Amino acid sequence: MIINILKGLYYAYFIGYAGYLGMDVAKNKKDLKRVSTIDKVKESFIGFLVNFGDSLGIGAFGNIVALFSALKVKVNDKLIPGTLNASCSLPTLLEAILFTAAIQIDPLTLVLMIVSATIGSYIGAGIIAKMDEKKVQLIMGVALFIAATVMLITHPYLGLFEMNNTAIGLSGIKLVVAVIGNFILGVLMCAGVGLYAPCMAMVSLLGMNIKSAFPIMMGSCAILMPTAGIRFIKEESYDRTSAVFINLFGLLGVVCAYLGVKNANIDALKIVIILVIYYTAISMIKKSKSNHEDDSYIIDPEVSQEVFGSSEEN
Repeated sequence: MIINILKGLYYAYFIGYAGYLGMDVAKNKKDLKRVSTIDKVKESFIGFLVNFGDSLGIGAFGNIVALFSALKVKVNDKLIPGTLNASCSLPTLLEAILFTAAIQIDPLTLVLMIVSATIGSYIGAGIIAKMDEKKVQLIMGVALFIAATVMLITHPYLGLFEMNNTAIGLSGIKLVVAVIGNFILGVLMCAGVGLYAPCMAMVSLLGMNIKSAFPIMMGSCAILMPTAGIRFIKEESYDRTSAVFINLFGLLGVVCAYLGVKNANIDALKIVIILVIYYTAISMIKKSKSNHEDDSYIIDPEVSQEVFGSSEEN
């Protein structure tokens, strides 16, 4: 019953978020025209590749930041947290619709953890959107470093979380810890930290069957990401072109993963991705401490004032 209700909510969020994003982009079509065709192609490639991998459990946020850097996609660092949430919302909702199965789980635990993560993301989006670029770089660097570390210690090769837990729900103090933990993970999502690996580690440590993490983490992201995305859109703290092309081609990536290789073995690839995220995290931290502005993500100076100017111009 709860799964059917959640799927209905996912459909409603999908339609509502797509409409909200579409209206904002329609009012600011000039922003898309300023971006070069090659950057649009890069963003489309990133959207497809990252969301294809996300559907297989690799994660998306750290990989998008790494690919922005590797492919020299011109997105201002300050806008990256908002861009991550705004550009991955539709593919994540589609993942939830396609992949959420009837995994046995306590409805109260599921609902409370999804709600807490959603509230955390909305609060976090408002905080991150108002920070200056150096603070965003530092927070993202530290957050990505933590995310890569969590991905490493939860990797199947280490075998640290191969537990035979049987619980499908939590109660008492464990439920309180889980709800608070997911709230914090929702806040961190707005700084660029993926929720999947930390959530899986948390529920396992609390004694739940690790399979129960899947409806929790997928449901949390499917609700919190568009919630945070709407906040970032409202604050005009996201890159519109990236949001459009990563969302559109991300949907295609999710469908291809669902139809093709959703059971592929990707453990070796995850190790490579962890190393890339570590590198990106260290680069972000170094940039936050530098005394000069790094323009690797900034749009052509001749138009940057127009793109990142006042809300009246946007």
